[in-house]
Amino acid sequence: MTLIDAVGARHIPDPAARIVSLVPSITELLCDLGLAAQVVGRTGFCIHPADMVKKIAKVGGTKDVNIDKIRRLAPTHLVVNIDENEKPTVEALAELVPHIIVTHPLAPRDNLDLARLLGGVFGANAAADAWCTQFEAEYAALQATPKGPPQSMLYCIWQDPWMAVSQDTYIARMMAEIGWSVPQLDDASRYPRFEWSDQLVARIDGVLLSTEPYRFTEAHADALERQIGKPVHLVDGEMMSWYGSRSLAGLRYLRQIANGNLLA
Repeated sequence: MTLIDAVGARHIPDPAARIVSLVPSITELLCDLGLAAQVVGRTGFCIHPADMVKKIAKVGGTKDVNIDKIRRLAPTHLVVNIDENEKPTVEALAELVPHIIVTHPLAPRDNLDLARLLGGVFGANAAADAWCTQFEAEYAALQATPKGPPQSMLYCIWQDPWMAVSQDTYIARMMAEIGWSVPQLDDASRYPRFEWSDQLVARIDGVLLSTEPYRFTEAHADALERQIGKPVHLVDGEMMSWYGSRSLAGLRYLRQIANGNLLA
């Protein structure tokens, strides 16, 4: 198997690797692949699975990384993500850590390559294959679920300023699995800023407020619905945006949404 990451770097198997993960969803996947004992560092946002990650040293956040702590842990491998981690930080860590694995899933089925990459590098091929079988079953169940009519839904991740997701994101492609699309906004970035206007509201069927990274609540949803006069729903940000292990639950969550049950 050729083990190539998101930036085209080739990796070789190293079952004795010492791993620092700076990506919460990937820390969870590494643990679920039976690799928790080899994960020597993780961010404070790596909270799943709770019983395993509490034994792993924290090295800061996804962006405010404590480089000195990582140096002391002497990892052989660092796992990062293009969206989650900042390039200057990763470049600085590349001077300390021999192997940097860059990830960038952009669609649900990218989880298959992600699991096989990590399983292949860290000697957990059998566990990765088993996980992929679970994913395929969940994905097939979602494909078999009747979908409602296509809808344009603005998926919001922040306010003050208001920010949404573009079509070129994992979240948007999760939504596309049930026939939902995100509107094109004036800001062409992947996570565009926007302002509410009558023209924008007229172009959408509803709004989704994510529980992360901004902690939107039902109170936010109720207030915004009164303001714009369109349906506003609170959605579980982990279910919609966490790739890796949580994508299994995420696919089930999409089935609930397709069946008319929006749960936060």
